[in-house]
Formats: sequence, structure tokens, C-alpha cells
Amino acid sequence: MSDQRCLALVLHDVAPVTWPAYADFVDQVDALGPIPLTLLVVPDFHGRAPLDRHPEFVRLLQARAASGDELVLHGYYHHDPGPVPLRPREWVMRRVLTHEGEFYPLQAHTARERLQQGLTLMQRLDLPTEAFVPPAWLLGPDARTALAEFPFRYTSSPGALFRLPDFQPLPTPTLVWSARSAWRRWASKRWNQAQLRRHANAPLLRLGLHPVDMQHPQARQYWLDTLERLLIDRRAVTKSQWLDSQLA
Repeated sequence: MSDQRCLALVLHDVAPVTWPAYADFVDQVDALGPIPLTLLVVPDFHGRAPLDRHPEFVRLLQARAASGDELVLHGYYHHDPGPVPLRPREWVMRRVLTHEGEFYPLQAHTARERLQQGLTLMQRLDLPTEAFVPPAWLLGPDARTALAEFPFRYTSSPGALFRLPDFQPLPTPTLVWSARSAWRRWASKRWNQAQLRRHANAPLLRLGLHPVDMQHPQARQYWLDTLERLLIDRRAVTKSQWLDSQLA
């Protein structure tokens, strides 16, 4: 499979409170055939949805993992409620681009604690995971140092997967929508069309979906249409399956 073009359908921010937004879409994807999903799971979304208090959702994740989906640890709270940054770059990264870059400002000891808490919780709930993706793809220097100490296979940014612990980059472009306003949705569609042309021959294309996408029919239909079009000449895989193929 190493010479075959692939796609990975990646659902971000998976949690008990966000899954209802995804549920019908996932049913539609399942109806297309055996398409494994990469599910980025948040242990306690915004501090109000701890996994261990939602046994039905845990059973759903266990069943999806058993059927071939990949579960990825995705932060711990997926929230960055700290004080407003004073430095311009910090302010842009943490307040303009997103309010959810949890692992961007953390010191190493705090990042280490949250990584361990998340990994321990996933293991206790029988939710297998071999990877970590920081919320909003933002990983500060201290958190990066802490992450290298854990037994994860990879992390990722919008443009690459990084093999751990040495952060070896593997370019893997991502399609993603910014769906929170009409002009952003308009721009997202055109940006992704350009990205598809630019990366037509990329070994792996990632489709990065978020719960907010499901609230907008235009975005939701775009993902379904794009998935079906890409499946004509690409194989659907999880990110870990693709990494395995690169080692073959």
C-alpha cells in the first residue's frame, strides 16, 4: 500500500457533547462502505464532559475501535482559558486564531500531567490510543518536550504527521473548513478546491472535520461529496495505518 494514494477522514473534538453533531454524518459515511475513521477524542471537553461519566459513549468508542477506527488522544480539556496574552504573537495564536489551543501555553510539568491523565484515562476505559494531536494543532515548546517522553507513535500539524519521539516530519496536507461565518465558509470552499488541485498526487490527504461543520449544510455536503470523489482513486485509511504502510 506504500505506493497507493490514500485519504484519512479525521473527526476532531470527539466527546460526549459533540458526538450528536457527528452521528448522522457518520451513519452516512458508514453507508458508503468500510471507511475507517480517525477519531480525535477529548477526555473532558471544556471541563464538562469527562469520558468516565458517559459509559454509553465509551461503549460506542470501544465498538468503533473494534471495527477499525483509530482513537487519538486530543488534548485533555480542549480549552485555553488562561489570561489574555500580552505579546502580539501569543495574542494572535491564542485569541485570534483560536481559544482552544490548550497545549500551546503549558509549561512542561503541566503538559506532562495532562498527557499522563489523558493516557491513563483512555487505558482505564479500554480505549486504545497510540497518538496525540494537540487541540487546534498548537503545541508549545514546553509541551513538545513533554510529549517526546510518552509512548505515542505520532502527532500532527495541518501540513504533516510527525513520528515520535524525534518529530520526524512526513508531509500530509489537510483539508479543513472554517465554518463559523458565511464569508469563512465561502473562503474555505475555494481554498480547499485549490488545495485539492495542488495536492492531487499527495500520498495521503487528510480531511479534518469539526463539529461546527455539521451545523452548516454547505460544509457537511462538501465533506460528503469530496469523500466520495476521492474514494474513486484513493484508499481510505486511518493515520496509523498509513504510517504502517510507510514502514513496509
